[in-house]
Amino acid sequence: MPPIDVFLKQLALVMVVGGLIGAEREFFNKSAGFRTIILICLGSYLFSIFSISISGSTNDRIASNIVTGIGFIGAGVIYKDENRINGITTAATIWATAALGMGVAASQYLIVVISTTVILAALLLLTKLERVIDKINQSRVYKIISPYREDLLTEYEKRIKDYNLRFKRIKQTKVGDNILGSWLVLGTEKAHKQFVDSILHDPTVKEFEF
Repeated sequence: MPPIDVFLKQLALVMVVGGLIGAEREFFNKSAGFRTIILICLGSYLFSIFSISISGSTNDRIASNIVTGIGFIGAGVIYKDENRINGITTAATIWATAALGMGVAASQYLIVVISTTVILAALLLLTKLERVIDKINQSRVYKIISPYREDLLTEYEKRIKDYNLRFKRIKQTKVGDNILGSWLVLGTEKAHKQFVDSILHDPTVKEFEF
């Protein structure tokens, strides 16, 4: 156990580091927000302090188990929405924050400060770059229900190609007199908008999810 003055300084650093990263997650309304990230950073710090205080060969096991335990928390924030995986960035942030807590316990203050800066830069600055990339190569799932006609889904796929979009057919189902088709479609934001407009103005389409 470190001296009380060192402990209080380390605790303050843990709160600042966890708070800064947590505030960013909270601002963007992510599943692991301000309080959660602070508690993760604090928890990993305390476990590390306790493992350092324990003599023998078990201290490294406690540290390694922190990584395993954090993995379970990270898995809890990852979910699948249609054909898109969400929460991976938040899970990675949880994992990195736990490492920062361990770094504070090991008195690696410079590494912790630099790493926190890099993490915040990645979360804040690279988000803008990600949006630019998303406009160039946007992923969407489309579902269309229309009166059944032979080769109708193929016609829709030809229309997708006409707008320079790439696609993968996910599902095709005949329900009564109707046929349902769904696709994972990739392409520019502008091309997606043009395709959506064309389907919305198609009088033969009964239902369209986009």
